Amino acid sequence: QVQLVESGGGLVQPGGSLRLSCAASGSIFSIYIMGWYRQAPGKQRELVAAIASGGSTNYADSVKGRFTISRDNAKNTVYLQMNSLKPEDTAVYYCNGGMPTMRSSIGGNYWGKGTLVTVSS
Repeated sequence: QVQLVESGGGLVQPGGSLRLSCAASGSIFSIYIMGWYRQAPGKQRELVAAIASGGSTNYADSVKGRFTISRDNAKNTVYLQMNSLKPEDTAVYYCNGGMPTMRSSIGGNYWGKGTLVTVSS
């Protein structure tokens, strides 16, 4: 069993930055594809970024060039650095573990409870 706990959300002005963290329990973290998803009010959950155990990454077109996903397998932690934030990035961001593929729209078995990111002036 893997438990995921997100942190780092909050209110930020347009153009600002935030870094989300996801701490995972469980020694098998290092073998999983990890990802970040988000769900905006009234919209479906969508994949934001994914990272494989070896470090390869995949990003949604809407965040390419602005967001960076990374992981520290020694610390069982995955990060999402978000720069040049826009109001449309406002959503609850969820950490996900055990994704079946790097582009999975449904995610893996393990989910955090989410952290709210609000981009507003």
